[in-house]
Amino acid sequence: MRTPEPHPLVLVTGPTGYVGGRLLAVLESDGFRVRCFARRPEALRGRVGPFTEIAEGDIRDATRVAEAMQGVDVAYYLVHSMGSKGSFATEDRDAALIFTTAARAAGLRRIVYLGGLGSGDDLSAHLASRQEVGRLLAAGGVPTVEFRAGMVIGSGSLVFDAMRALVRQLPVMIVPRWVGTLTQPIAIDDVIAYLLAAADLDQPADGVYEIGGPDRLSYGGLMTEYARQRGWRRIIIPVPVLSPRLSSLWLGLVTPVYARVARKMIDGLRNETLVRDHRARTAFPDIRPRGVAQAIAEATVGHDDAPTRWSDAVSSAGRWAVRGPARGTILTDARALWVDAPPARAFAPIQRIGGRTGWYYGDRLWDLRGWLDLMTGGVGARRGRRHPINLAPGDTIDFWRVEEIEPDRRLRLVGEMKLPGTAWLEFEVVPRGSGCEIRQTASFAPSGIAGRAYWFAVAPFHSVLFPAMLERIARAVPAEDAAAGRAAA
Repeated sequence: MRTPEPHPLVLVTGPTGYVGGRLLAVLESDGFRVRCFARRPEALRGRVGPFTEIAEGDIRDATRVAEAMQGVDVAYYLVHSMGSKGSFATEDRDAALIFTTAARAAGLRRIVYLGGLGSGDDLSAHLASRQEVGRLLAAGGVPTVEFRAGMVIGSGSLVFDAMRALVRQLPVMIVPRWVGTLTQPIAIDDVIAYLLAAADLDQPADGVYEIGGPDRLSYGGLMTEYARQRGWRRIIIPVPVLSPRLSSLWLGLVTPVYARVARKMIDGLRNETLVRDHRARTAFPDIRPRGVAQAIAEATVGHDDAPTRWSDAVSSAGRWAVRGPARGTILTDARALWVDAPPARAFAPIQRIGGRTGWYYGDRLWDLRGWLDLMTGGVGARRGRRHPINLAPGDTIDFWRVEEIEPDRRLRLVGEMKLPGTAWLEFEVVPRGSGCEIRQTASFAPSGIAGRAYWFAVAPFHSVLFPAMLERIARAVPAEDAAAGRAAA
C-alpha cells in the first residue's frame, strides 16, 4: 500500500483577492505549507498564520515570480487584471506566460487555475481572456488543472453583491436584457472544495473541468429567489435598449460595483455560463455542489461578516496608489484636539470610521463626493467596509483604502477616487499629559497645475468639514467609554 505524500509546498497568487483569501485560510487550517505571492505584503500581515511565507512581487515581474517558485510543488493562479485601466487581456496574457515559464524552470508539479465558464465564438472579452490564460498555462509544459466557473455565490462576491443591492433598493427593476441569460451558479465553499482537491498530487487530475451547482436559471431568476428568501416582492422589467456602457453606469449608481469593473462584468453576462462537460463529477466524486437556494441563504447570513470581499482585493481599483512616503510638493490640512482619554479610547471612534458609521460630519458631502467619483468612472463610496470595527492594511473604506494601521495609535488612508494627484487622510493618537491628542491630517500630492487647482478649489469645503469632523470624533470618545461600561455591566 502506497503511503500518501506529505502536504506539498503551495504557492497562492492573489491571496488578497476574494477567492484567494478564502483558499488561503482553508489551506492553512488543513496543515498545508503555504507561500503567498503578493504585490503588497502589508495587506496580508495579520491575516496569515505564523508559518505562512509571504513573497513580495508583481505577477508581471519575471525575476520575482521565479524566486517565489523555488521549492514549490503546487501553484494556484488566481489573479486577473479586470480592474486594470489598460488592456487587461494583454496584461493577463503577459502574466500567464511569465508564470508558466517560471513554473517549468522551477520544476513545479502542478498549476491550478480558476477560469470562467462559457462557450462559442462570441465570448465577451473578459471570458475569452480568462480561457486564453488557461490555455497558455496548460501549454507551458507543467501539468495544469483548470476549473471553469460561472457566477460564484457567496458573501462578498462581486456579482452577488451587485444582485443583492439591486433587489434591496429597487422594488421595480428596469433591467437590461442580460437578465434573461442562463447561468449555473456555484457556492464559494464548493469552489474552494474543488481548488483544495486539486492540490492532491496523488490524484492525476490535469485538464479542464467545468464546475457549477445543480441548478440552471437566469440572472432574473436569481434575483427572484433572493427576494423570496427576504420576503420581498419585486417586479423585473427587462428592456433591450441599455448598452453595456449605460448598464455599467446604472449599476454603479445603485450597487457597490464601480463602472470600470461593471462594464467588463456586464459584457460577460450576455454569455450563457452553463456546465456542458460533467467530468468534474467523476474526477472529484466527493464534492456535491449545493443548490442555489442553499447557496443564497448561506451567503445572506454571512454577508455582514464576510471573511473576504471582492472590493478589498488590492487589484480591484487598479494599482494601489503610492508606496511609502510621497515625494515632491505635499499640500496639507493638519488639525489636532486634546481629549481626556487613554489612546485606546481615543482611537476607538477612528477605527470605526466610514461604512455604516459614516464620517462623523458632513455625510451628505461625503456621499456627494462618492457620486461625483462614480459619474467620472471612479470607485465611488458604496464599497463600505469589511468589518464595522476591525481594520487591516488593504481594507477598503468607501473610496479610501487602509494603507497603514497601528492599533490604538495611527490610521493612514489613501484615496482611490479619481483625482489629479494622490490623497491621504491620516489620524494619529499621541499621549499628552493625562490624556492624548488626536491629530488629523489631510495630505495631497498634486499632479501638475490641475492638481494644485483642485486642492485650492476644495479648500473652502475642507475648512468647514475637517474641523467639525475632528470635533465630532473627539466627542465620540466619551460615548465609546460609556458603551464599554454598559457592555461590561
